[in-house]
Amino acid sequence: MKRIGYLYDKICDIDNIKLAIMKASLGKRNKPFVREVIGHVDECAIAIQRMLVNKEYHPSPYKISNILDGACKKERTIHMPRFFPDQIIHWALMLQLQTVIMRGMYTFSCGSIPGRGTSYAQKYLRRWIDNDYRGTKYCLKMDISKFYPSINQTILEGMFRKIIKDKDCLWLIDTIIESVEKGLPIGNYTSQWFSNYFLQGLDHYIKEELSAKYYIRYIDDLVILGGNKRELHKIKSGITQYLANMDLIVKDNWQVFKISSRDIDFLGLRFYRDRTTLRKRNALRIRRRVRRISKKNDLNYPDACAIISYWGWLKRSDSYEFYHHLVRPFVNIQQAKRRISYYAKTANL
Repeated sequence: MKRIGYLYDKICDIDNIKLAIMKASLGKRNKPFVREVIGHVDECAIAIQRMLVNKEYHPSPYKISNILDGACKKERTIHMPRFFPDQIIHWALMLQLQTVIMRGMYTFSCGSIPGRGTSYAQKYLRRWIDNDYRGTKYCLKMDISKFYPSINQTILEGMFRKIIKDKDCLWLIDTIIESVEKGLPIGNYTSQWFSNYFLQGLDHYIKEELSAKYYIRYIDDLVILGGNKRELHKIKSGITQYLANMDLIVKDNWQVFKISSRDIDFLGLRFYRDRTTLRKRNALRIRRRVRRISKKNDLNYPDACAIISYWGWLKRSDSYEFYHHLVRPFVNIQQAKRRISYYAKTANL
Protein backbone atom coordinates (compact mmCIF):
# COMPACT_ATOMS: atom_id res chain seq x y z
CA MET A 1 0.00 0.00 0.00
CA LYS A 2 1.33 3.40 -0.98
CA ARG A 3 2.21 5.60 2.00
CA ILE A 4 0.33 8.88 2.43
CA GLY A 5 2.02 12.24 2.95
CA TYR A 6 1.05 15.88 3.44
CA LEU A 7 -1.56 15.09 6.10
CA TYR A 8 -0.37 17.46 8.80
CA ASP A 9 -1.09 20.62 6.82
CA LYS A 10 -4.69 19.41 6.40
CA ILE A 11 -4.94 18.62 10.11
CA CYS A 12 -3.70 22.12 10.99
CA ASP A 13 -6.00 23.84 8.50
CA ILE A 14 -8.23 26.32 10.35
CA ASP A 15 -11.41 25.03 8.68
CA ASN A 16 -10.55 21.46 9.69
CA ILE A 17 -10.04 22.59 13.30
CA LYS A 18 -13.35 24.50 13.33
CA LEU A 19 -15.13 21.42 11.99
CA ALA A 20 -13.41 19.37 14.69
CA ILE A 21 -14.76 21.76 17.35
CA MET A 22 -18.30 21.32 16.07
CA LYS A 23 -17.96 17.53 15.81
CA ALA A 24 -16.42 17.18 19.26
CA SER A 25 -19.18 19.32 20.80
CA LEU A 26 -22.11 17.27 19.49
CA GLY A 27 -24.34 16.10 22.31
CA LYS A 28 -22.68 18.28 24.95
CA ARG A 29 -23.25 21.87 23.86
CA ASN A 30 -25.26 22.56 27.00
CA LYS A 31 -22.11 22.17 29.11
CA PRO A 32 -20.54 25.49 30.17
CA PHE A 33 -16.95 24.67 29.10
CA VAL A 34 -18.16 23.57 25.64
CA ARG A 35 -20.35 26.64 25.19
CA GLU A 36 -17.38 28.80 26.13
CA VAL A 37 -15.31 27.30 23.29
CA ILE A 38 -18.15 27.55 20.76
CA GLY A 39 -18.72 31.15 21.80
CA HIS A 40 -15.09 31.94 20.90
CA VAL A 41 -14.62 29.43 18.11
CA ASP A 42 -12.26 31.57 15.99
CA GLU A 43 -9.91 32.32 18.88
CA CYS A 44 -9.91 28.71 20.07
CA ALA A 45 -9.28 27.37 16.57
CA ILE A 46 -6.32 29.72 16.13
CA ALA A 47 -4.93 28.70 19.54
CA ILE A 48 -5.10 25.01 18.61
CA GLN A 49 -3.60 25.69 15.19
CA ARG A 50 -0.68 27.45 16.89
CA MET A 51 -0.19 24.48 19.26
CA LEU A 52 -0.04 22.05 16.36
CA VAL A 53 2.08 24.12 13.98
CA ASN A 54 4.67 24.83 16.71
CA LYS A 55 4.37 21.28 18.11
CA GLU A 56 3.54 22.69 21.52
CA TYR A 57 0.68 20.28 22.16
CA HIS A 58 1.01 18.17 25.28
CA PRO A 59 -1.98 15.97 26.27
CA SER A 60 -3.73 17.21 29.38
CA PRO A 61 -3.98 14.88 32.40
CA TYR A 62 -6.94 12.52 32.08
CA LYS A 63 -9.82 12.40 34.51
CA ILE A 64 -9.87 8.70 35.41
CA SER A 65 -12.90 6.82 36.67
CA ASN A 66 -13.92 3.18 37.04
CA ILE A 67 -17.35 2.19 35.77
CA LEU A 68 -19.45 -0.97 35.54
CA ASP A 69 -20.22 -1.16 31.85
CA GLY A 70 -23.31 -2.71 30.23
CA ALA A 71 -25.71 -5.32 31.48
CA CYS A 72 -22.87 -7.66 32.51
CA LYS A 73 -21.43 -4.90 34.77
CA LYS A 74 -17.91 -5.36 33.47
CA GLU A 75 -15.47 -3.06 35.27
CA ARG A 76 -13.66 -0.64 32.98
CA THR A 77 -11.22 2.18 33.60
CA ILE A 78 -12.27 5.25 31.62
CA HIS A 79 -9.84 8.05 30.73
CA MET A 80 -11.76 11.24 30.04
CA PRO A 81 -9.75 13.83 28.05
CA ARG A 82 -10.38 17.55 28.36
CA PHE A 83 -12.61 19.08 25.71
CA PHE A 84 -10.11 21.87 24.96
CA PRO A 85 -7.70 21.21 23.45
CA ASP A 86 -7.53 17.39 23.59
CA GLN A 87 -10.88 16.20 22.24
CA ILE A 88 -10.77 18.82 19.51
CA ILE A 89 -7.26 17.76 18.44
CA HIS A 90 -8.35 14.10 18.41
CA TRP A 91 -11.17 15.00 16.04
CA ALA A 92 -8.94 17.22 13.88
CA LEU A 93 -6.57 14.27 13.45
CA MET A 94 -9.27 11.69 12.71
CA LEU A 95 -11.11 13.89 10.21
CA GLN A 96 -8.05 13.47 7.99
CA LEU A 97 -6.84 10.03 9.13
CA GLN A 98 -10.18 8.19 8.94
CA THR A 99 -10.11 7.69 5.16
CA VAL A 100 -6.49 6.49 5.31
CA ILE A 101 -7.33 3.82 7.92
CA MET A 102 -10.45 2.71 6.09
CA ARG A 103 -8.58 2.03 2.83
CA GLY A 104 -7.49 -1.40 4.01
CA MET A 105 -10.26 -2.11 6.49
CA TYR A 106 -12.09 -5.44 6.36
CA THR A 107 -15.77 -5.17 5.37
CA PHE A 108 -17.03 -6.88 8.51
CA SER A 109 -14.81 -5.11 11.01
CA CYS A 110 -17.51 -3.45 13.11
CA GLY A 111 -17.88 -1.19 16.10
CA SER A 112 -17.00 2.53 16.37
CA ILE A 113 -16.98 2.77 12.57
CA PRO A 114 -19.60 4.90 10.75
CA GLY A 115 -22.38 2.67 9.38
CA ARG A 116 -20.97 -0.45 11.05
CA GLY A 117 -22.60 -0.62 14.46
CA THR A 118 -24.36 -3.47 16.24
CA SER A 119 -27.26 -3.58 13.77
CA TYR A 120 -24.84 -3.99 10.83
CA ALA A 121 -23.06 -6.91 12.49
CA GLN A 122 -26.31 -8.55 13.64
CA LYS A 123 -27.88 -8.27 10.17
CA TYR A 124 -25.03 -10.02 8.38
CA LEU A 125 -24.63 -12.75 10.98
CA ARG A 126 -28.33 -13.55 10.67
CA ARG A 127 -28.10 -13.50 6.87
CA TRP A 128 -25.17 -15.95 6.83
CA ILE A 129 -26.96 -18.41 9.10
CA ASP A 130 -30.14 -18.27 7.01
CA ASN A 131 -28.53 -18.49 3.57
CA ASP A 132 -25.92 -21.23 4.02
CA TYR A 133 -26.94 -24.07 6.33
CA ARG A 134 -24.03 -26.39 5.54
CA GLY A 135 -21.43 -23.61 5.56
CA THR A 136 -22.56 -22.30 8.95
CA LYS A 137 -22.95 -25.58 10.81
CA TYR A 138 -20.42 -24.69 13.52
CA CYS A 139 -19.38 -21.48 15.28
CA LEU A 140 -16.05 -20.35 16.72
CA LYS A 141 -16.54 -17.57 19.25
CA MET A 142 -13.64 -15.88 21.00
CA ASP A 143 -12.47 -12.53 22.31
CA ILE A 144 -9.29 -10.83 23.47
CA SER A 145 -8.39 -10.42 27.13
CA LYS A 146 -8.12 -6.77 28.31
CA PHE A 147 -7.81 -5.56 24.73
CA TYR A 148 -7.37 -1.79 25.06
CA PRO A 149 -4.86 -1.89 27.96
CA SER A 150 -2.89 -4.69 26.23
CA ILE A 151 -2.27 -2.95 22.90
CA ASN A 152 1.48 -2.68 22.29
CA GLN A 153 2.20 0.99 21.61
CA THR A 154 5.48 0.31 19.77
CA ILE A 155 3.80 -2.14 17.37
CA LEU A 156 0.93 0.29 16.74
CA GLU A 157 3.27 3.19 16.02
CA GLY A 158 5.22 0.98 13.61
CA MET A 159 1.99 0.04 11.82
CA PHE A 160 1.19 3.71 11.22
CA ARG A 161 4.61 4.19 9.68
CA LYS A 162 3.69 1.62 7.03
CA ILE A 163 0.82 3.78 5.72
CA ILE A 164 1.93 7.35 6.59
CA LYS A 165 5.17 9.10 5.65
CA ASP A 166 4.31 12.55 7.04
CA LYS A 167 6.67 12.87 10.04
CA ASP A 168 4.64 15.67 11.65
CA CYS A 169 1.45 13.61 11.49
CA LEU A 170 3.31 10.63 12.98
CA TRP A 171 4.53 12.91 15.79
CA LEU A 172 0.93 13.79 16.68
CA ILE A 173 -0.19 10.15 16.52
CA ASP A 174 2.71 9.09 18.77
CA THR A 175 1.94 11.91 21.21
CA ILE A 176 -1.67 10.77 21.60
CA ILE A 177 -0.75 7.07 21.85
CA GLU A 178 1.89 7.76 24.50
CA SER A 179 -0.46 9.92 26.59
CA VAL A 180 -0.89 6.83 28.79
CA GLU A 181 1.84 4.55 30.07
CA LYS A 182 0.47 1.38 28.50
CA GLY A 183 -2.12 0.39 25.89
CA LEU A 184 -4.77 2.79 24.62
CA PRO A 185 -7.04 4.87 26.88
CA ILE A 186 -10.74 3.96 26.76
CA GLY A 187 -12.39 7.36 26.32
CA ASN A 188 -10.31 8.90 23.55
CA TYR A 189 -12.08 9.25 20.20
CA THR A 190 -8.81 8.21 18.56
CA SER A 191 -8.65 4.94 20.53
CA GLN A 192 -11.72 3.57 18.73
CA TRP A 193 -9.99 3.97 15.37
CA PHE A 194 -6.50 3.00 16.52
CA SER A 195 -7.74 -0.25 18.09
CA ASN A 196 -9.57 -1.27 14.92
CA TYR A 197 -6.51 -0.46 12.86
CA PHE A 198 -4.35 -2.52 15.24
CA LEU A 199 -6.38 -5.65 14.33
CA GLN A 200 -6.61 -4.89 10.61
CA GLY A 201 -3.80 -7.33 9.86
CA LEU A 202 -5.59 -10.03 11.87
CA ASP A 203 -8.71 -9.58 9.75
CA HIS A 204 -6.77 -10.12 6.52
CA TYR A 205 -4.89 -13.05 8.02
CA ILE A 206 -8.14 -14.80 8.99
CA LYS A 207 -9.73 -14.22 5.58
CA GLU A 208 -6.74 -14.70 3.27
CA GLU A 209 -4.42 -17.11 5.11
CA LEU A 210 -6.86 -19.11 7.24
CA SER A 211 -9.59 -19.01 4.54
CA ALA A 212 -12.51 -18.28 6.89
CA LYS A 213 -15.57 -17.69 4.72
CA TYR A 214 -17.88 -16.22 7.37
CA TYR A 215 -16.00 -14.00 9.81
CA ILE A 216 -17.15 -10.93 11.68
CA ARG A 217 -15.36 -8.86 14.34
CA TYR A 218 -16.88 -6.33 16.72
CA ILE A 219 -13.91 -4.51 18.32
CA ASP A 220 -12.29 -7.50 20.10
CA ASP A 221 -15.15 -10.03 19.82
CA LEU A 222 -14.66 -12.53 16.99
CA VAL A 223 -17.28 -14.85 15.47
CA ILE A 224 -16.37 -17.30 12.70
CA LEU A 225 -18.83 -19.72 11.10
CA GLY A 226 -17.87 -22.84 9.19
CA GLY A 227 -19.01 -26.24 8.03
CA ASN A 228 -16.17 -28.21 9.62
CA LYS A 229 -15.43 -28.32 13.34
CA ARG A 230 -11.81 -29.41 12.84
CA GLU A 231 -11.13 -26.47 10.52
CA LEU A 232 -12.47 -24.03 13.09
CA HIS A 233 -10.11 -25.46 15.70
CA LYS A 234 -7.21 -24.91 13.27
CA ILE A 235 -8.38 -21.34 12.70
CA LYS A 236 -8.54 -20.80 16.47
CA SER A 237 -4.93 -22.01 16.84
CA GLY A 238 -3.79 -19.71 14.03
CA ILE A 239 -5.52 -16.70 15.57
CA THR A 240 -4.08 -17.44 19.02
CA GLN A 241 -0.55 -17.56 17.60
CA TYR A 242 -1.03 -14.41 15.52
CA LEU A 243 -2.32 -12.47 18.54
CA ALA A 244 0.52 -13.77 20.72
CA ASN A 245 2.97 -12.19 18.28
CA MET A 246 1.18 -8.88 18.92
CA ASP A 247 1.34 -9.31 22.73
CA LEU A 248 -2.38 -10.09 22.93
CA ILE A 249 -3.99 -13.04 24.71
CA VAL A 250 -7.20 -14.88 23.80
CA LYS A 251 -9.59 -15.32 26.73
CA ASP A 252 -9.94 -18.86 28.05
CA ASN A 253 -13.70 -18.87 27.40
CA TRP A 254 -13.38 -19.43 23.61
CA GLN A 255 -15.85 -21.96 22.20
CA VAL A 256 -16.45 -24.12 19.12
CA PHE A 257 -19.99 -25.49 18.99
CA LYS A 258 -22.79 -26.68 16.72
CA ILE A 259 -25.33 -23.95 15.99
CA SER A 260 -28.27 -26.37 15.87
CA SER A 261 -27.47 -27.44 19.46
CA ARG A 262 -27.07 -23.99 21.03
CA ASP A 263 -27.32 -20.31 20.22
CA ILE A 264 -24.67 -17.73 19.33
CA ASP A 265 -24.72 -15.10 22.08
CA PHE A 266 -23.44 -11.99 20.27
CA LEU A 267 -24.00 -8.25 20.70
CA GLY A 268 -26.96 -8.60 23.05
CA LEU A 269 -28.87 -11.07 20.88
CA ARG A 270 -29.07 -14.85 20.78
CA PHE A 271 -28.90 -16.29 17.27
CA TYR A 272 -30.53 -19.69 16.80
CA ARG A 273 -30.80 -21.62 13.57
CA ASP A 274 -34.42 -20.51 13.05
CA ARG A 275 -34.85 -17.35 15.13
CA THR A 276 -33.19 -14.47 16.97
CA THR A 277 -34.12 -13.59 20.55
CA LEU A 278 -33.05 -11.02 23.12
CA ARG A 279 -30.45 -11.98 25.67
CA LYS A 280 -32.33 -12.68 28.92
CA ARG A 281 -30.68 -9.96 30.98
CA ASN A 282 -31.34 -7.43 28.20
CA ALA A 283 -35.01 -8.40 28.08
CA LEU A 284 -35.24 -7.99 31.84
CA ARG A 285 -33.48 -4.62 31.71
CA ILE A 286 -35.85 -3.36 28.99
CA ARG A 287 -38.89 -4.54 30.93
CA ARG A 288 -37.80 -2.81 34.15
CA ARG A 289 -36.79 0.44 32.42
CA VAL A 290 -40.05 0.89 30.48
CA ARG A 291 -42.02 0.31 33.68
CA ARG A 292 -40.05 3.06 35.44
CA ILE A 293 -40.46 5.40 32.48
CA SER A 294 -44.23 4.85 32.41
CA LYS A 295 -44.54 6.06 36.02
CA LYS A 296 -43.02 9.48 35.22
CA ASN A 297 -45.17 12.48 34.36
CA ASP A 298 -42.99 13.63 31.47
CA LEU A 299 -40.71 11.87 28.97
CA ASN A 300 -37.20 13.31 29.25
CA TYR A 301 -34.44 13.06 26.66
CA PRO A 302 -32.40 10.18 28.22
CA ASP A 303 -35.56 8.08 28.59
CA ALA A 304 -36.58 8.83 24.99
CA CYS A 305 -33.13 7.69 23.79
CA ALA A 306 -33.47 4.50 25.83
CA ILE A 307 -36.86 3.75 24.28
CA ILE A 308 -35.56 4.19 20.72
CA SER A 309 -32.52 2.07 21.51
CA TYR A 310 -34.76 -0.70 22.87
CA TRP A 311 -37.01 -0.41 19.82
CA GLY A 312 -33.96 -1.09 17.65
CA TRP A 313 -33.17 -4.25 19.61
CA LEU A 314 -36.75 -5.46 19.35
CA LYS A 315 -36.93 -4.86 15.59
CA ARG A 316 -33.79 -6.94 15.04
CA SER A 317 -35.11 -9.91 17.03
CA ASP A 318 -38.21 -12.11 17.09
CA SER A 319 -39.80 -10.18 19.95
CA TYR A 320 -43.36 -9.54 18.73
CA GLU A 321 -45.05 -10.94 21.84
CA PHE A 322 -42.55 -9.29 24.17
CA TYR A 323 -43.12 -5.89 22.56
CA HIS A 324 -46.91 -6.03 22.48
CA HIS A 325 -47.29 -7.33 26.03
CA LEU A 326 -44.41 -5.78 27.98
CA VAL A 327 -43.33 -2.66 26.09
CA ARG A 328 -46.10 -1.12 24.00
CA PRO A 329 -48.60 -0.71 26.90
CA PHE A 330 -46.07 1.40 28.83
CA VAL A 331 -44.19 3.60 26.31
CA ASN A 332 -44.91 5.35 23.02
CA ILE A 333 -42.28 5.01 20.28
CA GLN A 334 -43.55 7.98 18.26
CA GLN A 335 -43.53 10.23 21.30
CA ALA A 336 -39.92 9.23 22.00
CA LYS A 337 -38.94 10.04 18.39
CA ARG A 338 -40.57 13.48 18.64
CA ARG A 339 -38.75 14.18 21.90
CA ILE A 340 -35.36 13.30 20.40
CA SER A 341 -36.08 15.34 17.27
CA TYR A 342 -36.99 18.38 19.37
CA TYR A 343 -33.82 18.03 21.44
CA ALA A 344 -31.65 17.71 18.30
CA LYS A 345 -33.11 20.94 16.91
CA THR A 346 -32.65 22.94 20.10
CA ALA A 347 -29.60 21.56 21.92
CA ASN A 348 -27.12 21.85 19.04
CA LEU A 349 -28.08 25.29 17.81
